[in-house]
Amino acid sequence: MALSKHVNADRLVQDSHDKKSKHHKLTGTDSNTIQHSYGARYGTQPIPKYHFSSKGIDAESAYQIIHDELALDGSPVLNLASFVHTWMPSQADKLMQENMTKNLIDTDEYPATQHIHTRCISILADLWHAPSAKQAVGTATTGSSEAIQLGGLAMKRIWQEKRKAAGKSIHEPGPNIVMGANAQVALEKFARYFEVECRLVPISVESKYRLDSKKAMEFVDENTIGVFVILGSTYTGHYEPVKEMSDLLDEYEAKTGHSVPIHVDGASGGFVAPFATPQLEWDFKLPRVVSINTSGHKFGLAYVGVGWVIWRDKAHLPKDLIFELHYLGSVEYSFSLNFSRPAAPIIAQYFNLIHLGFEGYRNIALDDLRNARLLSRALEKSGYYTVLSDIHRKKASTGAAIKDVVGIDDDVNDYEPGLPVVSFRFSDDFQKEYPEIQQKWIQTLLRARGWIVPNYELAPDLQQIEILRVVVRENMTEVLIDRLVSDLIEITEQLTASDSPMHALNALGHGHSSSSKTEHTHGKLEKGDGSAPSGTYAKQC
Repeated sequence: MALSKHVNADRLVQDSHDKKSKHHKLTGTDSNTIQHSYGARYGTQPIPKYHFSSKGIDAESAYQIIHDELALDGSPVLNLASFVHTWMPSQADKLMQENMTKNLIDTDEYPATQHIHTRCISILADLWHAPSAKQAVGTATTGSSEAIQLGGLAMKRIWQEKRKAAGKSIHEPGPNIVMGANAQVALEKFARYFEVECRLVPISVESKYRLDSKKAMEFVDENTIGVFVILGSTYTGHYEPVKEMSDLLDEYEAKTGHSVPIHVDGASGGFVAPFATPQLEWDFKLPRVVSINTSGHKFGLAYVGVGWVIWRDKAHLPKDLIFELHYLGSVEYSFSLNFSRPAAPIIAQYFNLIHLGFEGYRNIALDDLRNARLLSRALEKSGYYTVLSDIHRKKASTGAAIKDVVGIDDDVNDYEPGLPVVSFRFSDDFQKEYPEIQQKWIQTLLRARGWIVPNYELAPDLQQIEILRVVVRENMTEVLIDRLVSDLIEITEQLTASDSPMHALNALGHGHSSSSKTEHTHGKLEKGDGSAPSGTYAKQC
């Protein structure tokens, strides 16, 4: 009979302590207490994990205990799963520390901080070609998730106002929003949280694993409040065709009279496309694009905690979404979901904008793309992997072909535009020769070497395909690319060896199952607590 009971690790450790003895008659000390151990220097009493201790401990002890436990976290440099930026110059660190107590919402107390907030909005509005950067309206957010909610809410409210003005119901059949099935979960959250029907457009290999503009038009009707178009798919880094979507909606309006706006989710691409491929049409140059969001803490190169949403003009932000406040010492206006928020991340963003300038951001974006192309080519040349992202592929143009023949250096415009993201899987030949090798083992074995590279399914209709994905950020240098490729090839070749003990990996299951971490069961949603998964990138519990 198989052993199938659950072992409580906390109880196991508690019951395994040495037995306590009475104090020594002569010295008055407890022989079971080690007076000079490392832990004893920072407090001799055990600290409860899940309830308040009766007394606190001194600040130095608290710091050391938490510092040591956090050493178990992975290295941010080797975390290739995340888009979030993890490094800034020491001057930015100093600015954040100096301003960490400031609350952005309190403009009366911190007017200079509010001026910096406003300048950031104007700079981004100008970067994205708003009709008038000085008159642009926008706000900082905690990230792109909040920014997307605000952009979607504005489109919903404008749709409601138009329906009411036309004497039509806003309830039956109700509003809907269209997006690709590859949408990050934040976009779907908007629809679910704010009661808008979510219409997911199936993706395909032909659509490059992203929104298919022509197919999307099959989901658009008079109750469509807008279309979410993603400038940089989370799955593969592909830019969705904003210009093509805009042109099709122009034709639709000409035929039906229904105007359907576009909100561009530029969470990552909003800080890449303007610098790397400024000729690409995707922003406020297109009149149908009414709002854009981005994450300052991704390719905006600031620390986590800052996003932005900007509307092309005041007409596209309904007044009843703006709240007037009088109780902080002056008249203030708020149109964010959150009220209080730290000002330090906004100040860090402004530091980058003036420190790097256009040229600095461009150099970083081009370097990221160059390293991503290097990784893509190396993976494909190995024969073990097929790369699904396209940023290393030349455009089908005469100019690029001539450069290849003549031997002229490549230009970023010769390649397909996209994020510096490399999505790849086992090649067909490799899978045919080694059908017993599971791709998820690569994730597990890379993790054992410190690398965090996710392995996951593509969006609905292509969910049978698993991919590995690497986000090439600023600190992913060519040296690290070389090390990653070496580790990947070594691991892959070890798996192919018939006598390799690594074939026992199937006993690991999913490698990092949450059930293997006992403390995860405390204060956390468990499997089955949430709704059924929708198939988008971040599945519900």
